[in-house]
Amino acid sequence: MIVSEARRLGRATIVGEPSLTVGLLKPLLCKPTRFQVIISALMGVTQTDRNHRIEIGNQEHLPTRTNLSRIIVASYNIRYAVGAHLISSGVIRKLGYNFPQPRPAAVAQNIRAAARAFSDNALLPAPDILALQEADKGTARAGGQHVAAQLANELGLPYVHVGAGLPRGVKPRQREWWLNFEEQIGVDEESDTGVALLSRVPLGEITRIDLPWHDCAWRPRLAMAATIECGAARVRIFNAHIDPHGPMDNQHQQTNAVLQAAEQHDGPVIVLGDFNTLSGQKANEIRKLMESNGFATPFPISIATWRGAGLRFHADWIFVRGLRIDRWGVARPLNVSDHWPVWAEILSPIARFPLSDCVNHPAT
Repeated sequence: MIVSEARRLGRATIVGEPSLTVGLLKPLLCKPTRFQVIISALMGVTQTDRNHRIEIGNQEHLPTRTNLSRIIVASYNIRYAVGAHLISSGVIRKLGYNFPQPRPAAVAQNIRAAARAFSDNALLPAPDILALQEADKGTARAGGQHVAAQLANELGLPYVHVGAGLPRGVKPRQREWWLNFEEQIGVDEESDTGVALLSRVPLGEITRIDLPWHDCAWRPRLAMAATIECGAARVRIFNAHIDPHGPMDNQHQQTNAVLQAAEQHDGPVIVLGDFNTLSGQKANEIRKLMESNGFATPFPISIATWRGAGLRFHADWIFVRGLRIDRWGVARPLNVSDHWPVWAEILSPIARFPLSDCVNHPAT
């Protein structure tokens, strides 16, 4: 097996054996501090907007893997599976050509390429849990595809998609010119974008977390969380998509909202996703913020997870608390998105590994 950009590490904290009631998913739908609603989704039923845009699908593929001693997690901003050329395609679009075309076929081909990458063990080990960001659902820019559902179908996995809930008829605010290359979702489209979890292990207590936002009222940001049973431990996993727009304080506010939700869990925690740390300063600041709250990561900011027009930054992260990461990496080359997937192999809860012994120890 070839694992790209792989590192072995004695790092972080603990994980274990997932379990969820077979045939029953239990989404906990909430806006962080305002309300909580518990809804049971029976096998074969897809929950959508009436459940605050939490959609559970492919339940015929409900996972049976339990009692795991280690687990592979991965995070990928799939950018609606439109390809790697964010900036160049944005420039071409301003000149009147909407690349790539035909869009439905191009997106479908990219989703199949992603499925191969996440299953053939060439770029990374097959993830037990795959977190997606910018997972569009029926948008024109995604060729009408439900990206998370289609990728889950290709992989034969159940999925949970949480829609952002874009405000209809509201034009996006002007962005900084260097962030203005993204293709917009039409203000009147009955479609959405969002985050998702695809999982080979059972998920429970599925939660929506709306993040505070200021400079981009048309594009709400959110995170989602779920719990896996790991032997005697319950591990909480958070999938976040942080906004790159505006000052660094905006990113800190959104990250702090995730941290506040994580504090409500008495046990090991994984926080992963696209933090949009598109500068060395932002990457350092977010890492310091997470570490000041007891989280650890083996990923250095020197390894790029995003590229565009010759620029490369470390935008995507996996942080853990109470868990130990054994191996980790960045899966490249992969041209489905302008991001590359990040992944980590996390060991089951092992109390004898103090945090000081689990940080930045490369393999020998």
